[in-house]
Amino acid sequence: MRKELFFALAIICIITHIIRTVYEIMKHKKVLKAGKLSFIIVFTNMIMLWISWILLCRFDMYKFDIPGILRYMGISFVVAGVFLFLTGLFTIKTLESYDGDLIKTGIYSVIRHPMYTGFILWLIGFPICFGAFFAFLLSALFIANVLLWRSLEEKELEQRFPGYPEYKKATIF
Repeated sequence: MRKELFFALAIICIITHIIRTVYEIMKHKKVLKAGKLSFIIVFTNMIMLWISWILLCRFDMYKFDIPGILRYMGISFVVAGVFLFLTGLFTIKTLESYDGDLIKTGIYSVIRHPMYTGFILWLIGFPICFGAFFAFLLSALFIANVLLWRSLEEKELEQRFPGYPEYKKATIF
């Protein structure tokens, strides 16, 4: 039963990443427009992605023994990731349909994409915390995926905000 659960969770994680990537590409190509429906779809997909990711890390069949200090480091990555994500979210107050000016205050004065940075920290932190070898390997693929989402968003922001190149030079990630 555990083996079947593990593979089902892995498939759910991969499918939810594919759905989000297809959505981001379609949005970038202007096939889809961000709005209330897209928010519901993205939000639901991301909830499924993160629940399945945490459970996949928990039930990973290919565990590796790591020292307690590294487990705590994984937990600190997760906590930092949650903090960055929520700080970015509460600053921008939306996930998909922001139509205001370029935000350069708060966390956005330091990090251009705190929510994506938070995702990446979760992708690294949970497998370390749970000693999940397969999930740790899978996180490399998922991080590449998040970097693709970020690069598509960077292109949109450069087109939308004339001052974006200067802002980009003054911030990280």
